Amino acid sequence: MPSFDVVLEADMIEVKNAVEQSQKEIATRFDFKGTGAAVEQKERELTVTADAEFQLQQVRDVLTSKLAKRKVDVRFLDDGEIKKIGGDKVRQVITVKNGIESDDAKKIVRAIKDSKMKVQAAIQGESVRITGAKRDDLQAAMALLRKEVADLPLEFNNFRD
Repeated sequence: MPSFDVVLEADMIEVKNAVEQSQKEIATRFDFKGTGAAVEQKERELTVTADAEFQLQQVRDVLTSKLAKRKVDVRFLDDGEIKKIGGDKVRQVITVKNGIESDDAKKIVRAIKDSKMKVQAAIQGESVRITGAKRDDLQAAMALLRKEVADLPLEFNNFRD
């Protein structure tokens, strides 16, 4: 029976490359000379530090532009709150989403069921498996999910005939 998986995974290699490019640009830009502006990555957490909130926003803009150039959707980023640390420095922790949360998975299943298509959706951990009798039905389900769940950067993989 034909099927595919709906997943939410960022390409962590490209995220790492974007962080490294951001670090290089921050090190060479004149407006960041002599400041504590930096971007660091630990697993799926990106830590942005700067001297002021305005500068933090600039560093974040550099990071998002580098991610966009590397074709990493910025909807993967989950912004944490901006915290003041020692002195007048500020820090923001940004997490990179991985896996579909249960609420979002239920929303995907509900969209499939409400469409009255001849496909079934089943939540499997951090992904949703869509199965159907025909390949055309599965492709129609992909198009529906791209339209209905536009707030998530969904990917479709493991397509089987």
